Amino acid sequence: MPEKDVIFSSKIKNVGVFLFKDFYKFCYDWLTDETTLLISETKYAEKLKGNTKDIDIEWEGERKVTDYFKFHVKITFRILGLTEVEATQQGKKIKTNQGSVEVKVKGTLIRDYEGKFETTAFKKFLRSIYEKWVIPSRIEQFEEKLINDCDEFLNQAKAYLDLEGKKSL
Repeated sequence: MPEKDVIFSSKIKNVGVFLFKDFYKFCYDWLTDETTLLISETKYAEKLKGNTKDIDIEWEGERKVTDYFKFHVKITFRILGLTEVEATQQGKKIKTNQGSVEVKVKGTLIRDYEGKFETTAFKKFLRSIYEKWVIPSRIEQFEEKLINDCDEFLNQAKAYLDLEGKKSL
């Protein structure tokens, strides 16, 4: 069984004006372009409450880094009270959305993802020596890379929402 270590877990919250479909596309494009993760949508649920929507979305992304290491990232979006509103942008009225957005990211570093060191007790022992004495700096390097990617994604999503909110005022 592969070794899995959750090394990043954080979230952002924002309440304001933004166009949901553009935010969705921005997040997907940023993740696939900047981190080269293979993203799949594992959940998309909408609940209508009068003229508002609550949306729950879950994405999972993976990327093989080496034959031994793999990144796994889980992103959860929770949009509450999404309504369609009119805003004035550069003197023109535009249709946009307003609501509360919460984005959670959990980054996991998976070691020995193919389970090559799991076949015998001796191989498990060799893996512990390999990780403790041969590649500890590589493990640290990949952990830092995953943490930086996850953190940068949250920063980009927050900056996007902040910018969209200011444009619509």
